[in-house]
Order: sequence, then structure tokens, then C-alpha cells
Amino acid sequence: MRLADILTLDLVKVPLAAVDKIAAITELVDLLFNNRLVKDRDMVLASVLEREATRTTGVGHGLAIPHSKCGGVNRLVMAVGKPAQPMDFQAIDGQPVFIICLLVSPPDQTAAHIQALAKLSRLMINDTFRAKLKATQNPAEVFGTIMDQDKTSVPT
Repeated sequence: MRLADILTLDLVKVPLAAVDKIAAITELVDLLFNNRLVKDRDMVLASVLEREATRTTGVGHGLAIPHSKCGGVNRLVMAVGKPAQPMDFQAIDGQPVFIICLLVSPPDQTAAHIQALAKLSRLMINDTFRAKLKATQNPAEVFGTIMDQDKTSVPT
């Protein structure tokens, strides 16, 4: 799987207006909805927030991957946001997050969902990539950094 299959520049928002995780998740769901990738905005938002309530999606290394499987989308979709300031996401390493990648897929697309989660997690353990991403200042830089790394990584 390539992230280029599910991420476009118009699905990257920098900076996010949000200052907390619920507002950040809402902002990214709205970004997907405004780009006509979500059939039912309220269903998607409720599903992602319900998943977040069970266990944090702040996976460490400054990354949060809020995600859900629900009928509010037709295919795997992704939006990326970078808060103006790193935010508390109750990450497993206790560190604030500086990049948030929202993934939502239909319930019957578990394999693609898991592949995307794994791909994002693998990218973020690369110190050089993480430093480049942290230094980005606008949507084009975030998108370009992700796409450059996506090209050089092993597909899943």
C-alpha cells in the first residue's frame, strides 16, 4: 500500500485550528466531509471518538492516528493535520503529538485499514523523516515530506 493512494494535498491541513484532541479529530473529519469523502459526517465522527475513548491513538514519536471502521465512508480515507503547537493526545509515550493522521474505512476493508496503520507507524519510527515532518510549516511541505518518504519505503 502507498499512502499516495489515499492522501492528496487537499486532505492536509496546517495548522489545525484545534487545540485539543477532540477538536482536532472533528476538524479532520470535517476536512474529509468537505472533500466529499464521507457519506455521513456525524456517523464517522461518533465512530472515531468512540474508538478514541477505548484507548488513545497517540502512538508515540509525536504521532496520533485516530481511526475507525464504519459505514460512513465507501473506501479507506485519510486526512492529515498538524496543530499550531504540539498537543496532548494522551500518547502512550506521554509526549505531545505534532502530526495527526486520521484514517477511516468501511467495516469490510480491514486489510487496507491495518496496512495504512502499519505504514504510518513504520514511517514515524524513522528519526530523519520525523525531524523533516516536524519542521514542515504548510500543507504542501507536510504532503511532500510524506510522499517523498512513501516513495522510498517498502510497500505493504
